[in-house]
Amino acid sequence: MGKGLTNCSRVIRNAWHFHYALVLVVKVVFGSVGITLLTP
Repeated sequence: MGKGLTNCSRVIRNAWHFHYALVLVVKVVFGSVGITLLTP
């Protein structure tokens, strides 16, 4: 029971790390694209 609970929480934590990394990548990509579009 306890082992399954820690495993589940670890999966959730990994999912959150992946989510934040994905958001960071999207921000960087769209930020650079936005700068490219703004500069003539």
